Amino acid sequence: MPIRTASLTHQIQKNGARLHLAMASRVHSQGAQQPASERERTLLEERRLLKEARAQRQAAAKLPKPKAVRLVKEARPPKAPKAPKAAKEPKEAKPAKHNKPSRADKLTKKAENLEAAKKAAKKSAKT
Repeated sequence: MPIRTASLTHQIQKNGARLHLAMASRVHSQGAQQPASERERTLLEERRLLKEARAQRQAAAKLPKPKAVRLVKEARPPKAPKAPKAAKEPKEAKPAKHNKPSRADKLTKKAENLEAAKKAAKKSAKT
């Protein structure tokens, strides 16, 4: 299973702490002149591999990323024109349901009544 990029630095730190502990225990028990123990050598090898993996990933991160290819839409062929519709026959006028006057009729009648009232209110000079 591949190691996550974000965890490599943390793993290197953990490895360094274990390596330091192994080296300190060897120096304390056997002395500084003794060769490295098997445990130290495996920790050093693991640390080297982790650092190489981190360097490879950092180098790969600097490389340009592949960009998505832009899709070119193909032009659709023009649609065939529709056939003209047949002319409709005119509808027959329906008789009015009620003898109710329309709004326009009401307004004209009101205007006529106002004009008639104005003329009727004026008195002639002779009378």
